[in-house]
Amino acid sequence: MKLLRVGTAGAERPALLDAGGTLRDLSGTVEDIDGALLADESALGRVRAAAEAGELPALDATGLRIGPPLGRIGKIVCIGLNYHDHARETGAEPPAEPVVFFKAPDTVVGPNDTVLVPRGSAKTDWEVELAVVIGRTARYLGSAEEGLAHVAGYAVAHDVSEREFQIERGGTWDKGKNCETFNPLGPWLVTADEVADPQSLSLKLWVNGELKQDGTTAEQIFPVGEVVRYVSQFMTLYPGDVINTGTPAGVALGQPEPKPYLRAGDVVELEISGLGRQRQELKDA
Repeated sequence: MKLLRVGTAGAERPALLDAGGTLRDLSGTVEDIDGALLADESALGRVRAAAEAGELPALDATGLRIGPPLGRIGKIVCIGLNYHDHARETGAEPPAEPVVFFKAPDTVVGPNDTVLVPRGSAKTDWEVELAVVIGRTARYLGSAEEGLAHVAGYAVAHDVSEREFQIERGGTWDKGKNCETFNPLGPWLVTADEVADPQSLSLKLWVNGELKQDGTTAEQIFPVGEVVRYVSQFMTLYPGDVINTGTPAGVALGQPEPKPYLRAGDVVELEISGLGRQRQELKDA
C-alpha cells in the first residue's frame, strides 16, 4: 500500500493512493498514519480490505498539499557515510561500524514544502536517502533478517545538511542536521510488502534540473536489515520511528571547489524507484 497524509500543515488527514493512481480518503477508517497504526495488523488489514473492495471515497487531489506520510514520529535515527561511493568522494574511510546521529522530528516537512536556508549559511547541501519506518518494537535484534522483519515500510527522505555547521563549528554533527525544514519526507509510506528488495532501489537527485546524485542502495556499506539490527543494540526502536539510511555520491561536499552549495531560489527534486518524488524550492530563513 501507498499511504500518505494530505492537507494543511498540522491538520493532515490519512489517505491512500490506490493501484490506479486515485487518491482515497482513509479518515473514516483510521485516525492517522502513525506508529499506532503500523503496529496494528488488524487495522492495516481493514485498510487493505477496504482498498481492495473499492470502499474508500475518492479525494480531489487538485491543489491538495501532500504532508509527511507519517505523523507523531518518535525519533529519527540517521546513518552517516553508508555508501561506498559517498565515502570515496568525501575522502573518508568506510566506517567499521555505522555512524549514528539524530534529527529531531520537528525537522520533518512535506515532500514539496519549502526548504529554508539557515541564517548565516554558506554550505547548505542536499542528500537523497532511503527512509526506513519501524513497525514493531525492536530491541537487541539478533540478525539482519530480524531487522527487516521489523520494518513497516519505506519512504523518500531528503537529509538536508549545513556542512559548515556540521563539520567546522565543533561538537557533533547535529548542528548541521537539525535546522528547520531539513527533513522533507514522502510523498508516500510504501509498505514493506511492496518493496521486494530494499538493496536494489535507484536514488536520484537534481538541482535546478541538473542530475547530481544517481545511485543505488546496492552501494550501502551496511544494508537496511543490518542497520536496524545494529541500532537496536544501542536503543529501543518503536513503531513510528524513522531511520535515514545514508546518501550516495554526488553531494555538494564532494564536488571540486567552488562547491555548488544551495542558495535561495534553487529547486531540488529527488526520487527513489517505487517510492515517489519530491520537489522543494529553497528560500532564506
